[in-house]
This record gives sequence, structure tokens and C-alpha cells, in this order.
Amino acid sequence: MKRSGFTMIELIFVIVILGILAAVAIPKLAATRDDAKISKVQSDAATLIGDLGTSYTSKGTWTNAKLSDITNVTVTNSTGATPQPLNTLISGKTFALTDGSGSNGAGTPCVTFTLGTGGTASDGNVTVAAGSSTSNICVAARAKLTTMFKTTQFGGSGVVQ
Repeated sequence: MKRSGFTMIELIFVIVILGILAAVAIPKLAATRDDAKISKVQSDAATLIGDLGTSYTSKGTWTNAKLSDITNVTVTNSTGATPQPLNTLISGKTFALTDGSGSNGAGTPCVTFTLGTGGTASDGNVTVAAGSSTSNICVAARAKLTTMFKTTQFGGSGVVQ
């Protein structure tokens, strides 16, 4: 008698092999997702600094400047609680990049950006500092962004509109 199909032993072996592959692959996929989030925070931080510098250098001030005029990077308020609307005036404000763990891209702050720290809201200072988050994503991103944690002066005395 000729039978077609697999025996029970063959099916069990296939299921065991698939289980072993899944046990190896799932942690690797989770680590890849975290690496992507870390890279996003790093990229967004560099983009935001570049966009702020370009804006200040071209206009000579941040007075009446809105987020939508400067960048498309999603930032939150200084506590990371809520994303900032694009029509938010940026002069003299503190913004944060988060790990994205909350709703709508909010979360705990990985990196903060404070504009106008030289005494007037329209000066070209941007202070970049470590945020308060202790998430693995923020800790790893901050470790790679330590050279950015300083006050940068954009523009200068020769900037005119």
C-alpha cells in the first residue's frame, strides 16, 4: 500500500525546528527595532540642530518663527508629554526629542533643545542637553550624542535680514 503525506515524527521535527528558529529570530528583531529608534533620535537631533542653524543664519532671529518654518522633525514639549503643533512659536522655548514610547510620538525626553539662552528670546543660542529618560533607547542615543551636549551660538554680529 502506498501512502502519501508526512508521518507524525516528521511533523514534530519540523515544528521543533521552527520553534528553535523563532526563539533565535524574535530577540534579533526586537534589537533591530531598538537600533532603529536609537538611529532615529540621533538623526532627528542632528537634523534639528542643522535646521535651527540654517534658520537663524538666514533670518538673524527666531522671533515669530514657527516650527513649520524651520523643520519637519517631530518635537515635544520639554517634558516629552505632548507633541508640539507645527504653528508653535519657537523663540525662547525648550523642546525635546523622545524615545517615542508614548502616544502620538510622545514619551520621555531623550534630548532637550533650549532656544534663546543668552538672555533674550531672539538670540542665536541653542543649548542641547540630556533629557530625563532612563529608557534603553534614550541612554544609548545620548551615549552617541555626547558631543552635541553644549550651547551653540548661531549667527553672529554680522547677521542682517
